[in-house]
Amino acid sequence: MKKLFFPAIFSLVIFQANAQNDSTTQNLDEIIIQENRIQTPFSKQSRNISVVTKPQLETTPARSLQEVLAFVPGVDVRQRGITGVQADIGIRGGSFNQTLMLLNGIKLTDPQSGHHMMNIPVPMINIDRVEVLKGPGSRIFGQNAYAGAVNVITELSDRRSLRVQGYGGDFGMKGINFAGSLPAGSLKQNLAVSYDESNGHWYNSDYKVSNIFYENGIAINEKHSLRGMIAYTDRSFGANGFYTSAFPDQWESIQTTVGALSHTFTQDRFKLNTRAYWRKNEDEYRLRRNEPEFYQNFHTSNTYALETNGTYQSKLGTTGFGLEAREEKIESTNLGNHDRTLAGVFLEHLVNLKGGFDVRAGIYSNYYNDYGWKHFPGMEVGFQATEKLRFYTGIGKSFRIPTYTDLYYQGPTNVGNPELKPEQAQNFEIGAKWNQSGLFAELVYFNRNTDDLIEWARPDEETPWQPQNFNEVKFNGIEASLAYRFANTPASVRIKEFQISYNYIDANLVNQPGTETRYALTALKNQVIGGALLGIGQKLEWNTKMRYVERVSQDPYFLLDMRIDYNRMGKVGFFAEASNITNTDYIESGTVQMPHRWFRAGFMLNLE
Repeated sequence: MKKLFFPAIFSLVIFQANAQNDSTTQNLDEIIIQENRIQTPFSKQSRNISVVTKPQLETTPARSLQEVLAFVPGVDVRQRGITGVQADIGIRGGSFNQTLMLLNGIKLTDPQSGHHMMNIPVPMINIDRVEVLKGPGSRIFGQNAYAGAVNVITELSDRRSLRVQGYGGDFGMKGINFAGSLPAGSLKQNLAVSYDESNGHWYNSDYKVSNIFYENGIAINEKHSLRGMIAYTDRSFGANGFYTSAFPDQWESIQTTVGALSHTFTQDRFKLNTRAYWRKNEDEYRLRRNEPEFYQNFHTSNTYALETNGTYQSKLGTTGFGLEAREEKIESTNLGNHDRTLAGVFLEHLVNLKGGFDVRAGIYSNYYNDYGWKHFPGMEVGFQATEKLRFYTGIGKSFRIPTYTDLYYQGPTNVGNPELKPEQAQNFEIGAKWNQSGLFAELVYFNRNTDDLIEWARPDEETPWQPQNFNEVKFNGIEASLAYRFANTPASVRIKEFQISYNYIDANLVNQPGTETRYALTALKNQVIGGALLGIGQKLEWNTKMRYVERVSQDPYFLLDMRIDYNRMGKVGFFAEASNITNTDYIESGTVQMPHRWFRAGFMLNLE
């Protein structure tokens, strides 16, 4: 049935192709990268940044943000189930705890465990774009932006609209998504709801995921505006071998709530944004799904934060400043009850010099009640050699603090270490960008030297894993990428977009004799990502994506995915997707087997 169903969908879509306006092109030069203080256009950034636009989100063969990020150069996505029901994100060889996730600049760091940082309570249908900052982000975003940061951006619209998307596929997969924009006078507001479920691709891998997301904003007058958000996600899933292969019947249920309120004051050359936000995460974990009495953990963590960030334009350039205060609490049957206080001060300055040079430098000073004050400076220098060619270089110091799981966990196969210190890194990168009429090319070299790396280790298989501070780890890497967005033509078959990238990372862990490590020696080593979006007629789009991934001490694998959209921007559209067309046998994390070839198909309604 499967062999007949998918080609039939493709044939139906191809047969019906006709006129539609091309909407895949989006000028990256016009995108302002949404950092919390100094914001500059993508083309003027002196850093390695990738932007995933809304058209790319919509045409990628993926059912989740986690799967979309797997096609971003330098990003290592390790899923333990389909559609990102549980996934870890690493950047430039970093671990899942060394990447900071943000939602409109709001930190989603989970003090319990980095495994929960991708519990983003926003349906993908409501995401406008995703900005991936590679390299040290502590000076920009604060703690835990160690190897990079991912900022998920949503936008408020002044037009009424309703989008509905439904789909079904292999493994009993089905889902429905609603996203509406409901402006009322000067009040803009978005509401999105989604539900996804599956029987799972192998034993004990079923899941149910629900999301609800509401945001609004209002301009009170020319100087003052308010923006608010409340979001909730509930995900329960069979966790076969997720955290240890010794127990295949694991199960987990996680509920995450995020709320935020911000005020922006703007006058002439001065801008100040103040916001308060709260994140709550509830986690129930069972080592045996149907025997909670055997081993069961309950964790509830709350994060409360207050931030203020400002910029001032003067003849000397742009000055950015900020203050933050955070309190992180946890109540846990396994980790115990703990709380900690963090505070930070940001100061940076951007100046444009003669001859095409610009310099941006600053410092982030962090207070952590267990360790006192630590300081993290950084600087970038850019040189606009021509209108099309830009060179850049930068240095920076980054850090992350241990999670409560790192410090206090007690289990049959994992034991925490309350003596852990924060890990720190010194970073350097140098690169060049070429941007001309839809063509974007970039080449960058980076280096990261880590002090006191937090790594789970053990002397032998009979001893539980325990995190340790390793003295020194060195990462060297090269990223080369090329993307081209073709101008719209009347040709019946045409290439609309093309991308290719290569990443190489050399991870040199100065290992301790007789010690086995869990994560450091599975870092990304070679990564090739490619893709081409074809237009057939005016209503049909065919996107092909490929990945070659090799990690240290693991077998490499190659994956090929495809998606076809018919009438994507019309009132009624259809799509079909295929993942792992090559039927590759592969593992992304631990011993969790990923699915072989699998299919989905669905519909879209766009109403205004």
